[in-house]
Order: sequence, then C-alpha cells, then structure tokens
Amino acid sequence: MPAVLIVDDLLSIHEMLDAVIQPTGFATAFTTDGEKALTRYKAEKFDLVLADIDMKPMDGITLLKQLKLYDPNCVVIIMTAYASTDSAIQALKFGAFDYLQKPFKVDELIATLKRGMEFRQMNAERAAQSALPTVKASDIETRLIGRSAQARKLGQQIKKLCTVRTPVLLIGESGTGKGTMADILHANGDASERPLVRIDCALSSEQNIREGLLGQNGAGGTWVQQARGSTLLLEHLQCLPLPLQKELVSVLRNTSHGFRLICTANEDLEKLTDEGHFNDELFYRVASLPVTLPPLRERIEDLPVLVKYFTGRAANPLFDPNLVEFTEDAMAVFRAYHWPGNLAELEQVVSKIVSTTEARVVTSQQLPMRLRELKHWPSLEEYLAGQQKQYTDMVLHACQGSKARAAKVLGVDVAKLG
Repeated sequence: MPAVLIVDDLLSIHEMLDAVIQPTGFATAFTTDGEKALTRYKAEKFDLVLADIDMKPMDGITLLKQLKLYDPNCVVIIMTAYASTDSAIQALKFGAFDYLQKPFKVDELIATLKRGMEFRQMNAERAAQSALPTVKASDIETRLIGRSAQARKLGQQIKKLCTVRTPVLLIGESGTGKGTMADILHANGDASERPLVRIDCALSSEQNIREGLLGQNGAGGTWVQQARGSTLLLEHLQCLPLPLQKELVSVLRNTSHGFRLICTANEDLEKLTDEGHFNDELFYRVASLPVTLPPLRERIEDLPVLVKYFTGRAANPLFDPNLVEFTEDAMAVFRAYHWPGNLAELEQVVSKIVSTTEARVVTSQQLPMRLRELKHWPSLEEYLAGQQKQYTDMVLHACQGSKARAAKVLGVDVAKLG
C-alpha cells in the first residue's frame, strides 16, 4: 500500500485528510512541522509527501529543499492557503511535483496523489531496469559534432538527460541544433520505438493548438493523446500566446506523467517571465532542466570538423563530395563570419557550394558574398574576446596588407596589430 507523509501544523487537517485519503488505498502518517517530517522521512519509507507551506520552525519550502537534497526522487506536493499562487510557483521552482490550494476539492486531492504515485512508480521502474535506457554514446557523438569545450559540455548534459524523464528546456538561437538534441533525447529514451510528437508553437494556429494540444477541461487534445508513452516536443514555446500558456499549465498538471516533455525556445524565457510576457508557472514546470546550446560564433574551433561533416552529407553529380576541400583563405572567411543562422546556415552554405562546385578545391571567392562583406565581420568586443590572429589575418588580407586600414575596420589602435 503506498504511503503518504502528511505535514501540517493543524490537527484538524490531519483528521480530515486521514478520513479522505485512507479509503482510496493510501496509508497515511502525520507530523506537525518540517523538522519532524524530515527526520521521519529519513527513518521510514514514504512514497509521497503532502506538506503545508506555512509552518514553523521549518516551512514547506525549506522542507522541500531539504527533502530534495536527501532524496532527489522524492515526490512532494505542496498545500497552500494563500489566494495567490506565488508561493506554489516558488515550490515548483524548487522541485515540487505539484501544489494544491486550500480549501481543495476531494477529487482534486485524490487525483493529484494518484498522479504523484504514478510518477513515483514510473521512476522506480526506470531505476530497476538498469539496461534501460541504454545511452547510445556513438549516436550522440555522431550527431553532436564538435570537439570544443562547449560541444563536450553539451554532450555530457545530453547523455545525463537521456536517463531521466524530467521535462527538459532546450534554449538557443535559431539554428543551434535544438531539434537535433530533442531527437537524440527521444532516440535514447525508453520511448524510442514510438514516434516523437513534434509541435511548432510558432507555426500552429491558435485553433489547432486548442484542438490538438489543449483539448477540453485540461485533458489534452489529440497531440497529447498521441504522445502518451512517448515524447512531446513543443518548439518555439515563447511564441505560445499568454492565454494559451495558462491553459497549457492545466494540461500538464493532468497529463504530463504520461509522456516525456521537451520544449525549445530561442529567447530567454526567464527574462520574459520576469517581464510578465511568459506564464511563471509554465516556466517552472518546463524549465527544471534547462540546457543552453551555444551559438556557432562561440565554438569557432569546431568549424573544420563541422565543414567536413556537412561536406560529406552533400551530393555532387561529378564526384564524391568527401573529396571537396576548402582552402585556408575560405576557412578564414568562415572563421571571421558572424553566423547569425548558426549550424543551419553553415550547413546550407556548405551543402550548396559542395553540390554545385565543378572543382574539388573551394576558395574564398566561391563563397557567398554576404560572408565576405565587412558588415558581417566581428565587432570590436568579439575581436578582443578571442580569435584575434584569425580575424586580423582576414582583415589584413582584405585590406591588402595595410595595417592602418585594418585597424580602422576593426576599430582598434594600429599598435594592437603588432
């Protein structure tokens, strides 16, 4: 029988909850403050913790933090009597499974406890099946191209996230590979045999989102039903209108245990939340495991291996594309360019060149003009931050060796050019 530890300083609440919860198949135990609850949780085995937020000397938020430090898999449901949801959202930020506002309805209480138990059992099953998921390191290394510190760090994060079902938020500029990372997470999870359900919030109409994602009465629409036992990917989450964001919160409260949720955004959702442009509760529900994908300009050292990778994926009617080589002056242009479209833009440029070239050696003159125009070259801050020699050589080459002209273009003193 699943056991629930109930923490509340009001004995009347103990009696009421005992009368309501016991008949539904849960065993109940009670404490009156956070310190006693923490001690008892460590000494006994509980599946769920149902804790009030306003207690002394240890309040519910502090108890939540301490429980998560002791047992990261602890399932904690917070009860709050406040009319505002601010305190409840704060609890979500620190890892609460869900919250209930007093006075709560009996059916809402029982439904939340059952969802918490399902979540607990799901995590226990994953832990018991040591071979599942088997993270395919070769798959990650094949699709996550690069040897820079940023690429290695990203690879380590993705490998770790393949072993959990907690919602993941992938953050990065357009073209940084968020969709690829989502594919890797799905392919290496326990639902890899089922299709990933991909929803683009920027392209889907409000009507389609209401029908496919939200459904009726917080039950979720057809897309949510399709994602059960699989992965639901919500791309460009920042584009979802605020009213729909609030409705999505209800859907996630009722259904999120049934699928792996991955969201992507190319804007800072935390900043949007602070500014009131993004629902705060939705943010904390989807951002428990945020991963930031670096822009290409911050991992320039990966350019050679990326160019080689995209070259091999292209198609040339005359010869094997793997035989195509880019000269050093072409690579210098690549390194100097800002790459606003990141990996997607690099792949498009390389693929087009390799597919249409009639020579196996590609020089800088065969590159698109926008890559060679001065307006796309790095700013002073980027120049000073790193890659100075590569940028300097490129500018000097374009300025026909004139250090005075090169210094003017870069906005630095001639003496800095040596």
